[in-house]
Amino acid sequence: MTDEIIARKVGQVGRITLNRPKALNALSMGMVHAMTEALVAWKDDDTVKAVVVDGEGEKGFCAGGDIRMLHDSGKAGGEDAWRFWHDEYQLNTLIKLYPKPYVALIDGITMGGGVGISVHGSHRVAGDRTMLAMPETGIGFFPDVGGTYFLPRLSGETGMWMGLTGARLKAPDALATGIATHYTPSDDLPGLIAALEQADLSGEDDLEVILEEFSGDPGDSDLALTNGLIDAAFAGDDVAAMVARIEGAGDPWSQKQAKILATKSPTALKLTCAALRSGADKDFKDVMAQELRLSVRCLEGTDFYEGVRAVIIDKDNAPNWSPATLDAVDDAAIAAYFEPLPADKELSFIGD
Repeated sequence: MTDEIIARKVGQVGRITLNRPKALNALSMGMVHAMTEALVAWKDDDTVKAVVVDGEGEKGFCAGGDIRMLHDSGKAGGEDAWRFWHDEYQLNTLIKLYPKPYVALIDGITMGGGVGISVHGSHRVAGDRTMLAMPETGIGFFPDVGGTYFLPRLSGETGMWMGLTGARLKAPDALATGIATHYTPSDDLPGLIAALEQADLSGEDDLEVILEEFSGDPGDSDLALTNGLIDAAFAGDDVAAMVARIEGAGDPWSQKQAKILATKSPTALKLTCAALRSGADKDFKDVMAQELRLSVRCLEGTDFYEGVRAVIIDKDNAPNWSPATLDAVDDAAIAAYFEPLPADKELSFIGD
């Protein structure tokens, strides 16, 4: 087992600590496999009543996946990118269907893959340092790791707004959307962990009582002021129409969203919109299988590589998207992303 994951049993709790603080605990292949191994082992272990997941260091719970590896593997025509996504999506599904309480302490940066190993669990505890986002359209990609399942299930068009713009949520916003189920001040998180490790969690409400004991008031969310604007701007399934509505509005919030959207990959915007609408009425496994298809197809285009170059490699933040405009993106090409993969490349599930 990799030392990038510290997995152990403490009391009645299975404890997983992401241990790559210098990389903001971004997920590697080894980390995905180590988490999966621990969760499978504890699934039928009667001495483990709940799982608690946190990240080492104060800056990040988990900043995402190994984007550079995915870029390099795709460019080289290798199998590592497919394998990473396949195994990561297996882990996301294992968490979503886990039969025991799964408590993710999402204090710090929580993006992409970090959302995937937290939001599908039963309990998500935000802290003062929480900053949560699905920023994939900025690198020519889409909100995967189950993003196309949970985002369309948020209230109104909040999920479409988050998926297209990569909006960053702080703790009050995460609670307001339901992405976080609880809030604990960052300074109190060590005490919460200790209480969970020392507790008898045999009773039905024991976990909830402890979480409530350490909860607090994170303050007001800005979403109370913008929900109406979000729902009006991001309705429908035509991204160009959304952008036109936003550009035509004169308020400061809309002007900010227009500037943000103008920086994103037009292909990724259309793909994300289609995936969110498609994922709204599918079950979780079907969504994850669909996401693997979309991920693999992103390797066949150009914008993912260009986005990673601009943001991760050269860091000039000046991607040259192709096509460069929404109008130039072929809807038939977007539809082709959703076609099944060869049978041996489709997503399989642990236990099936």
